Amino acid sequence: MSFKRLEADDFLVSSDAISSTCWTNDSPTLTTFFTSSVQENGSSGDYYINVFDAATTQSVQFAIAYGNANGSGSANYNNAVNGLSPTSTIFGQWQDLTIGDENTNFIFGTITSSEFFALPIERAAYKESLFLGSLTLNLSGSLGSIKLTDNSNYVSSVVFGAAGRVFQLITGSSGTLSAGALNSNGYSANSGSYGWLLPDIGTIILNPLALAAPAVSGGIGFVYSGSAFSGSATYSNQTNANSQLFRAISGSTGFTLNSQETIVSDYIFIRPRSSEFNYSENPSFISGSTGEVLYPQFINNPQVYITTIGLYNDTNQLLAVAKLSRPLAKDFTKEALVRVKLDF
Repeated sequence: MSFKRLEADDFLVSSDAISSTCWTNDSPTLTTFFTSSVQENGSSGDYYINVFDAATTQSVQFAIAYGNANGSGSANYNNAVNGLSPTSTIFGQWQDLTIGDENTNFIFGTITSSEFFALPIERAAYKESLFLGSLTLNLSGSLGSIKLTDNSNYVSSVVFGAAGRVFQLITGSSGTLSAGALNSNGYSANSGSYGWLLPDIGTIILNPLALAAPAVSGGIGFVYSGSAFSGSATYSNQTNANSQLFRAISGSTGFTLNSQETIVSDYIFIRPRSSEFNYSENPSFISGSTGEVLYPQFINNPQVYITTIGLYNDTNQLLAVAKLSRPLAKDFTKEALVRVKLDF
């Protein structure tokens, strides 16, 4: 076994982005949507509903949760304390997670809102983050349908929040603004953007006011409060509000979304020169008792085969081992270049 200290130019760091689907059917578009009556009627159903891709309800794809700062949309925990309910809890949790300030409401474009729908993607379904420009969320309402995507292709600087990058939702598909958008920025006429895409936590935040607006204002008449564009949820429980959005999604043509992962690779170049690594300590090469070369012809004309490369630190601790796909012949007439790749 021989050692050689590596130099600075023997190292190279590279990164590559790898994309994949978010759904368990390995398709970029989810076209079938199911809920579980057991989950909806259970204690968690007061806060959110899970959406599955099959009637067997085995694989959660995403969830739907309605949040309201005033607690509207669900029954109070205690009738003597108004405004404290599952919807206010949902609002506070997502407010803390995405904004980081309990005194700041959500701002969709330029419009401040005290309510939203959150669509967190199942964490096991995606890699590092959501793939920008891959989103196409189809929604149907009483006044038609709409396609939503993110505006990542139209921003010159990225906005960051407590949960990482924040992009606005606009009318369009696959990162491209709709040709017939009401505004050049893809927002609704009077209610701001259609929500947020938070790629770093795998979540979509929807602006219900923009969706509830009439068609002339860029909405679809999404009824989440008993009548279109009334601006406040009045459901008796959280499951009702969430079910309304579920029907808007399941009654559409599909939900397209991909994820991505950045793979950081360390490349280490091992360069055995002609005068290096030509002898071996293998028992077939060296006598174990005398330490002499067993065969005289190997003294001046040795030939060995490199099969394994070990990477050690300065305290002689083995950190990594690289196995060659086949033995590499080495003698005084040969030099080699071996590239070791470490992925993180």
